[in-house]
Amino acid sequence: MTALEHTCRSDVALSFKEVMAGVPTPVSVVTTLDAGRPYGTTVSAFTSLSMSPPMVLVSLDRRSGLLARLAESRPFGLNVLGHGQADLALRFARSGPDGFDDVAWRAEAGAARLLGSPGWLACRVARLVDGGDHVIVLGDVLVANQAEGAPLTYHARTFGTHAAAG
Repeated sequence: MTALEHTCRSDVALSFKEVMAGVPTPVSVVTTLDAGRPYGTTVSAFTSLSMSPPMVLVSLDRRSGLLARLAESRPFGLNVLGHGQADLALRFARSGPDGFDDVAWRAEAGAARLLGSPGWLACRVARLVDGGDHVIVLGDVLVANQAEGAPLTYHARTFGTHAAAG
């Protein structure tokens, strides 16, 4: 790659990062269990993929310890966080073994369900797809539960929630 090509790619990467900061995304914690111990990480890159069959798409950093566990075809949970759960989003965004300390959760369908989250999906890994510095986890949805509460979103590098237009 020439110096000019490298500079152009760097400019595109910076612009891309700024554009994506302007796109509101839902905030969730993806979880699994390994020998009964819970593991989880915060993600803002997930979406529904298919209604028939029900499937989701989750993007995880290639270096993620959670990804290593999901690569073993473990079930995973998608805890859709609510507006008042920004503290959980920050807690699970940090790496380390203490994410579940003092957090209310229960084992459900092979994953850790965070109590109080307004959305819960229990999934089975269908496929892992290479995506640059991330890996895309395609999941078959096995269980879906919804509770009351506004979703937590991430937009312009801050947490918030959705507000209906006019």
